Amino acid sequence: MNSATTSFLPNYIRGEWVASKATEHLDVSNPATGELLARTPISPKEEVDLAVKAATAAFQEWRRTPVTERIQYLIKLKNLLEEHCEDIARTITIECGKTLAESRGEMRRAIENVEVASGAPILLQGDFSEDISSGIDEIMIRQPLGVCAAICPFNFPAMIPFWFMPYAIATGNTYIIKPSERVPLTMQKVIGLIHQTGLPSGVLNLVHGSRETVDAILDHPGIRAVSFVGSTAVAKHVYARAAASGKRAQCQGGAKNPILVLPDADFEMSTRIIADSAFGCAGQRCLAASLVITVGNARKPFTEAIVETAASRVVGNGLDEKVHMGPVISPQSRERIESLIEKGVHQGATALVDGRNTRIDGLGKGSFIRPTILDNLSPQHEITGTEIFGPVLGLVHLDSIDDAIEFVNSGRYGNMACLFTSSGAHARRFRYEADVGNIGINVGVAAPMAFFPFSGAKESFFGDLHGQGRHAIEFFTQTKVVVERWPKEWSRKF
Repeated sequence: MNSATTSFLPNYIRGEWVASKATEHLDVSNPATGELLARTPISPKEEVDLAVKAATAAFQEWRRTPVTERIQYLIKLKNLLEEHCEDIARTITIECGKTLAESRGEMRRAIENVEVASGAPILLQGDFSEDISSGIDEIMIRQPLGVCAAICPFNFPAMIPFWFMPYAIATGNTYIIKPSERVPLTMQKVIGLIHQTGLPSGVLNLVHGSRETVDAILDHPGIRAVSFVGSTAVAKHVYARAAASGKRAQCQGGAKNPILVLPDADFEMSTRIIADSAFGCAGQRCLAASLVITVGNARKPFTEAIVETAASRVVGNGLDEKVHMGPVISPQSRERIESLIEKGVHQGATALVDGRNTRIDGLGKGSFIRPTILDNLSPQHEITGTEIFGPVLGLVHLDSIDDAIEFVNSGRYGNMACLFTSSGAHARRFRYEADVGNIGINVGVAAPMAFFPFSGAKESFFGDLHGQGRHAIEFFTQTKVVVERWPKEWSRKF
């Protein structure tokens, strides 16, 4: 079934596409053209319950399936994702707005996680200690939790579900995905490919919806663990409500990613990389550069270079290969971002490049904002600490690296911080002292490979274990310790 072409999107439960009985739906629109693509059902809690029952029924047999057999479905999926990579990338661009190059990069990261999760036979290995006391051995093994779920954001409709889902399945859990109601078409296509692998019915389920559906997931006693990526306010809600229901939770929140530029940096390289970080995906990624702190004499050369780079960036429909940056996700997001730019200017910032009121020929219904540079921000400005989640880069100018590191650590978020320098001593100090989960040295987007956890700190992450790699294996399993005694005299009976 090519569910992406239907007006009202179905859920996927017990290995079948099922029409929702929702009485409310949300429009899914192309953010570049305003074209209506589909309608997302706000699935009621009864449909979440159907998915949980399907996943629960499938769990006992799935957990008994040898891990070497479980990963065969992932290997088949990896090949199908490779085969359909371009088609899914175009779907991402059409519903999310990012450029085709960015969508292709997102797909590579999704596939990478399938590859890493396919190493579960080794990653699941436990520990064994012989003769902890005379004739007594101790074993630690990992077992699946049961039914788990992911609540996914709009900005990476393919990649972020793959931070969690392949690991959950490889470790023997069954799974429920709730994609963002804004960008549901990508996962419709991915689930269609998973269906082709022959994965047993009920192992993976998809339920569309919004807040009501999320709360039904958080409250359902049959769901053991929840993964979430989104804003800090919602991450706190998900974490608290999941914990109140006795669930494990890993909740990635917002960010305000600062980048330090020292006077000894390579300004040509730094400007190019930082512009890609700030304006890639229209600034709508959790690792987008939001602030640049120029230190000392770095102020003038970097400011001049970044202004020129931002002003020359080509904005338009992401399907056009000549375009550097697509639209933001919706008219409401555009209005919110423009109001925050206005607030910054009102508070004393200078808009060296102003992306408001952007109109693209032939795309009058698109949600476009051009790159924006706000200069003369200070640590005291409210906008300096506000997550804008759009193509807006703020500039803060400080006198020393001491002041800059202190500024980084004073923020409420802790997702990423980067440093541009040619000094190994400064780089080592920065990675040691910066209180964030992901560090970049002469790198603008410190996105971990799939075999490392996607870390976060402070109000950028709530939980203990992150997505991807060994953290994901640990999150989706519970340890069981077995202490065994086999007295020698028993062996004499045979």
